[in-house]
Amino acid sequence: MAAPEFVPTQPTQLVRSYTSPPRRAGSWLADRPGEIDGRQPEGERLGTPGPDQGYALKLVEQFRGRLTLRDGEHEDDALAGAAAIAMKRSGLFGRAPVVHDLTVALTLWGFLDDRPAPELVELRRGWFDEVHLAHHYPELRRLVDAAPDDILRLPHTAVAERHALDWRSCLDLDV
Repeated sequence: MAAPEFVPTQPTQLVRSYTSPPRRAGSWLADRPGEIDGRQPEGERLGTPGPDQGYALKLVEQFRGRLTLRDGEHEDDALAGAAAIAMKRSGLFGRAPVVHDLTVALTLWGFLDDRPAPELVELRRGWFDEVHLAHHYPELRRLVDAAPDDILRLPHTAVAERHALDWRSCLDLDV
């Protein structure tokens, strides 16, 4: 194992110092089977990719115990849906998720509202039902697709204001 030159050694022991690996000639190519050549593919059910999207799963824990839930709603479902929407929002900006992405996601569906509209609560009972389970991926995708890109690109404060005025204007329920 290589050691720095200042580390004491036995006088008869051969010592190696760190040397840089030899330089490779030519440039790097995306020539392995799993690498994407060109732009990220787009299309139905491909989502909105972005860097470090799994960080939303860590950030979402900050909201545990702070949601406004009604009978028949489960925190795990609300947080799973919010994390997925936050990943989409961060991907639209080409960055990793931040706490404001989750704030927007939870605001869209009224989970941060002390008195959510009864129609919204009834709607989210069906839309969020068991989406935290892996085999409910199509339902989770539906939740994410219901959050329009133009709304997700707004600042989190603008989304909160718009939601307070008319929550229906923040969602595309025809997906």
